[in-house]
Amino acid sequence: MLYFSKLKIFFILIISLFLILIASSNLFKFDNNFLKRNINLGLDLQGGSYLLLEIDNKPVIEQKLQNLTITLRDYFKGKNIKLVNFILQNEKILFKVNEKDKQKVLDIFNDKESEINPYYERFKSHQLEITEENDFLSVIFSKQGLVKLKTSSQEQALEIVRRRIDEVGTNEPNILKRGNDRILVELPGLDDPMRIKTLLGKTANLTFRFVSNNNEDSFGNEKLNYEDEEGSEFVSKRIILSGDNLLDAQPRMDSDTNETVVTFSLDRVGAKRFGKATSKGIGRQLAIILDGKIISAPVIQDTIAGGSGQITGGFTFQSATDLALLLRSGALPAPLNIIEERTVGPGLGQDSIDAGIIALIIGFVLVIVFIIIKYKIFGIITNTALIINLLLLVGVLTLFEATLTLPGIAGIILTVGMAVDANVLIFERIREELKNEKNRLIAFDSGYSKSKTAILDANITTLLAAIILFFMGSGPIKGFSITLGVGIFTTLFSVYFIARLLTVLYISKNKNKEIVI
Repeated sequence: MLYFSKLKIFFILIISLFLILIASSNLFKFDNNFLKRNINLGLDLQGGSYLLLEIDNKPVIEQKLQNLTITLRDYFKGKNIKLVNFILQNEKILFKVNEKDKQKVLDIFNDKESEINPYYERFKSHQLEITEENDFLSVIFSKQGLVKLKTSSQEQALEIVRRRIDEVGTNEPNILKRGNDRILVELPGLDDPMRIKTLLGKTANLTFRFVSNNNEDSFGNEKLNYEDEEGSEFVSKRIILSGDNLLDAQPRMDSDTNETVVTFSLDRVGAKRFGKATSKGIGRQLAIILDGKIISAPVIQDTIAGGSGQITGGFTFQSATDLALLLRSGALPAPLNIIEERTVGPGLGQDSIDAGIIALIIGFVLVIVFIIIKYKIFGIITNTALIINLLLLVGVLTLFEATLTLPGIAGIILTVGMAVDANVLIFERIREELKNEKNRLIAFDSGYSKSKTAILDANITTLLAAIILFFMGSGPIKGFSITLGVGIFTTLFSVYFIARLLTVLYISKNKNKEIVI
């Protein structure tokens, strides 16, 4: 029935006014924190940087195989099988075993219940493949093993990239997987793309190792350069502490030296290990190494207990902030290489906004003129509902601080078309009912009721398409699906509540007048 209770009218007004108020925050500045909301602009509208990163999995594979050599040696030792002459080359492990034990080793690797070589039932494949190669046995990752390793590496890298970018404070970044070894990064409105590239280009593998200028170290040593390339040191290969033990890192100004430093705190395991190492190493240099470069190598003056310390290295406040950010976010499992880079200028983005707005205005004006000519006073009611519909749509997008893209603007324009379609269906149905029904209220009510099925079918079908696009698409496609999906709900609300309410009010005030549609 064409009847609205006072409570129903109250809720319609409250919802509409609330969303319109939220929408107005895009034009006016409010002191209230809740109202300090805006629609974020995507890369194509705001400008910014587009980066396609490729994960260099070679170091990951080598590290996994290196760890595997220790695992294999210990595992077969427990089974009284001696593996000797280990060689790691070309992403494979070579080793020798007694001829009488060779078949046992092969059977253990190829067993579906193998403890050291997981079997993927779904792919009918082991993680590792073992073959005979001259006098050696050769172990490599299988095709599925490599896929699993690369996928795991990609997921870790994705999380760390997201942490680093979030720490910088970039607004609404878009970070997505591409294949199993690439990551797409879109950064709208980025002011300093070089800084982001620098942050993403570092693996941030932090280690603490003693400087060792002799060959007495049982772990061996290696020569590493300082970060500024001025000088080098021989350091032990034994890792005292790694970045995995860090809880926090922050830039600070040292009040004693007036230098910018990076302070860090360690977890309980790291604090214990660090305290023990510094206690035994008083008088020795402790090298702080980041990605194979020595940041600094201070002399240990006393035991460092409590699980905290600081890193010095002639930092500026910006470089100290970036280093702290890298340490907090964690080390990347593998280096990231930038294979594609694009920058969208704000001018181009503004051109897109202007073009989208012009398209929206032209389309909207044509719709308004057509509806008024076609349906007279009810055309004015429809146009009022359309304007409110757009404000509600903007309000919902603002409420959730959604990102608006150029395809998103296209979604808004499509929403206007769907709202018009719904109103046309209703009024054409009302025209048919008025021919057969003398009671205008019944005719209008029948028109709304009998057109509901067609309108709902059309909108639900479109909504399903929008949902599929949201989950299957990415970037601009998602932007389109979001505005279209939200637009469907605001359209139905404006048609069946706002436009219907305005229609009821008009009919009620003009009971004795002839009504023409």
